[in-house]
Amino acid sequence: MIGRGRRLPLPEFVVLMAGLFSMVAFSIDAMLPALPDIARELSPDAPNRAQLVLSSFIIGMGVGMLLAGPLADRFGRKPVITAGIVLYVLGALLAICAVTIEGLLVARLIQGLGMAGPRIAGQALLRDAYSGRRMAQICSFIMMVFVIVPAMAPYIGAQIADMAGWRGIFGSFVLIGLMMATWLNLRQPETLPRAHRRPIRLRVIAEALSEIGRDRLVMIYVLVLSLCFGMLIAMLSSIQQLYAVTYGMEDSFPFWFMLSGLISGLATLFNAALVMRRGMRRLALFAFGAQSFVSAIFVGGLLTIGGDLPFPAFFVWTVSIHAMAALTFGNLTALALEPMGHIAGIAASVVNAVTAFGGIMIAIPLGLAFDGTPLPLLLGTMTCSALAYAFLRVAKAIDPDPKTDRPVVTLASRTESA
Repeated sequence: MIGRGRRLPLPEFVVLMAGLFSMVAFSIDAMLPALPDIARELSPDAPNRAQLVLSSFIIGMGVGMLLAGPLADRFGRKPVITAGIVLYVLGALLAICAVTIEGLLVARLIQGLGMAGPRIAGQALLRDAYSGRRMAQICSFIMMVFVIVPAMAPYIGAQIADMAGWRGIFGSFVLIGLMMATWLNLRQPETLPRAHRRPIRLRVIAEALSEIGRDRLVMIYVLVLSLCFGMLIAMLSSIQQLYAVTYGMEDSFPFWFMLSGLISGLATLFNAALVMRRGMRRLALFAFGAQSFVSAIFVGGLLTIGGDLPFPAFFVWTVSIHAMAALTFGNLTALALEPMGHIAGIAASVVNAVTAFGGIMIAIPLGLAFDGTPLPLLLGTMTCSALAYAFLRVAKAIDPDPKTDRPVVTLASRTESA
């Protein structure tokens, strides 16, 4: 619970947390329509290097996540979030001034390092204030914004690039960072009292890592999160090529991408409405099972009938990927962090760093396998979602009825059962 000061009103708290978390996705997805321009200006001889603008950001964030947790446990949540945003803004300013692709990649690496602060310390702040299903429900509301913002990001990025060039997108990062840092420091109380802060000692960190590693359920949830993140990043890495090469719809890509994200945002409402009654793990099982089934149908059709997947079917499939993320990320994160409340900062660091690095290891080969058709991506998604479903079944066998994921019994539910 919040250690000092008053609690921020729930609607404002949700929007603030959603804004902080959405900075990550916006920093990635807003760059998608600008990659061709970056390639032409900074890497005309090797245009594929422009894609490293995405991966360098994620790599920097993955490294920063390992540091942000211990720092958040030592100095508090707000100072680490604020320092991270300052570093993120610095990286954006360096990107605006970049004259080589190498300089731009270094700037993006710095941005990723900085963004680890809001991502990890923000998650620890959320865990300080709420737990269990209430945390999962709040995560669902946050995911509603988290899904909508990146869905709109390519469209917004394209509009900014048309008016101010690709460097203008980094200018928008500066403005967003300054706005979020100001809002946080003016309105949000610190949630970690000084008496509960942990010193940065290697022994303390090693003990925390050992505790996390010994918890089989936490490790299973981290593995499943990695599979889910890998599927999402693989789709993002190939999505523009699929629209441009496979379907010849490069100009309308931002619109269709935005539409798919907005439609799938309904899944967050579904999750928020049912998570308190059905449980986090049950909804995640449903999402991965449905994703495996949908992808298997499309893979079977391509292998038996041949040709390209019709665009309407492809669009439905992209919606299903976004919906799967909406039904799983918040729930699985809540499950993974629930038993680690006493070391929330380090736990959030490990969970998110492993998820980032594991997701990249999955996404890179899937992206490189692009052959002008969606088949490699469909096969990879089908395999990853089936594995995620299987691992969650193992978690259920280990702990069939977790205390933090039991249905909430209300007067209405008692009446229904009667």
